Amino acid sequence: MPPPESGRPPAADSPSPRPARRWVGVVGCLALGLAGFFLLQRAPAKPRLPPAKSQAVRTRVLAVQPRDFPAVLRAQGVVRAREEITLSAQLSGRVARVSAQFEDGSFFAANEVLLELEDEDYRTAIALAEARLRSAEAARQLALLSHRRNEDLLKDKLLPVAQAEVTEATLAQARAEENAAAAQLERARRDLERTRIRAPFNGCVRRRMAGPGLLVGPGTALGSVFSVDEAEVRLPVAVRDLRLMELATPGRRGQAPAPAAPETAVEVTLTDSLDPASAMRRQGFVVRTEGALDESSLEAIVVVRVPDPLGLDSGQPPLRPGHPVTGLIRGRVLTNVVALPRDAVRELNLVNFVHREKLTLTSRRITPVWSDEEHLVVPAEAVPAEHLVATTHLVYAPEGAKVEVIPDIPAATTNAPGATPRSPAKP
Repeated sequence: MPPPESGRPPAADSPSPRPARRWVGVVGCLALGLAGFFLLQRAPAKPRLPPAKSQAVRTRVLAVQPRDFPAVLRAQGVVRAREEITLSAQLSGRVARVSAQFEDGSFFAANEVLLELEDEDYRTAIALAEARLRSAEAARQLALLSHRRNEDLLKDKLLPVAQAEVTEATLAQARAEENAAAAQLERARRDLERTRIRAPFNGCVRRRMAGPGLLVGPGTALGSVFSVDEAEVRLPVAVRDLRLMELATPGRRGQAPAPAAPETAVEVTLTDSLDPASAMRRQGFVVRTEGALDESSLEAIVVVRVPDPLGLDSGQPPLRPGHPVTGLIRGRVLTNVVALPRDAVRELNLVNFVHREKLTLTSRRITPVWSDEEHLVVPAEAVPAEHLVATTHLVYAPEGAKVEVIPDIPAATTNAPGATPRSPAKP
C-alpha cells in the first residue's frame, strides 16, 4: 500500500465527521414529519352559525263531526242453486221418450215429464194385479155370506160351534188376501208412474246423461238439474262483525229456526265480482247463519237467498250458479261516531290531529269500532275536542310542532290551462 501524500499514516482512533451529519439530517426530517402530522390532525375551527328557524309542518286537514254511520259489511261469495239434484231411474227399462225440455240449459216446470221408460211390462203388471184383486174380492164376498149363514144356524143351535169358527177364519183370510191384492195393485200403479221421470221444482237442466234407447236400471243417473225459483249465496263474515247484524235468533234444540221473511230479514245487495263496472244490482236477504265456523278462515257463514236469480219473471240481470258476487250486507246504524278516512290513518291506527286555534300537531292511537275499505269508524270521544284531522302523510311529525294548513284547491282551478296556483290561505 502506498503511503499517504503527507508522508504520515492516519491515526487509528480519529472519528469521521460524515456519519454525524447524516444522523442530524434524519432526525430533522422525522421531526418535521411529526410536526406536519400533528398540524394536519387539528380540525379547523368552524364558524358559529345562527340557530335554524323551526319550520312548520304542512298538511291538509279535515273537520269531522259526530254522526250516525250505517255499517255495511262486504263479503265475497259464489251463487249456488237452492236445490240441485241428479235425476235417476228407480226401475229397470229402456228409455222410450225424451222431452224437448230435457236438454242442456233448457228450462222446465215442476212435475213436468222429462223422460219416459218403456211401460208395457208395468201396464201388464197392473192388469194382473187388478185381476187378482177382483178374485180376492169375490172370495171375500163368498166367505162373508158363508159366515153369516153359519151365524144364523149357530143361533138356532143347528150348527156346531167349531164349524162356525172355521168360516170366521176363512173370512179373515179372504179379507187379508184382498188387502194384499189391493196393495199389489197400488204398487204396480206406482211402478208405472215411476217410468215417467220428473223434477219436483221449476228448474233448468245442467247436463243430460241419457237418451232414447238407453237401457237403465235402478240408480242409473239420467241427468242433473237445479231449481230456478231461488238461489243462495254463502258469505263469510268475521265473527266480530256479527254483532253489527240484526240476525234472527237460532232455534232451540229439537226446534228448527223459523225462516226469516223478506220484509224483516237483513237486506243484502249483490254485485258482479267478475265485472266491477257492471251496473248489475240484485237484492237478497239473510235467511240463516250456519252453526259452524269455516275451518280455513274461522269466519261465520251467512246464507243469503235471492228470489228469481235468473230473472225469468222480473227481467233483471241473471245470477247463474257458480257466478262470484260481492255481497253488501246492511248492518246496524252506529250512533255518535266519527268516520275517519283511510288517508288519515297511519301504521298501528295512529292519527295526527291539528288544534284549530293553536295550529299545533298531536298524535293519538285509536281503536276503531268498525272499519271498511274507505273509513275507520271510532267513538266520538276518541277525537280530541277542537281538533282537525291531518290527512297528509307526514314523514316527520313531532309532537307539538307548528302546522301550516294546505288549503284545498278546487279541481276545476288546478286543471284549467294557464291557471296560477293560489297561495296557501290561513285557516
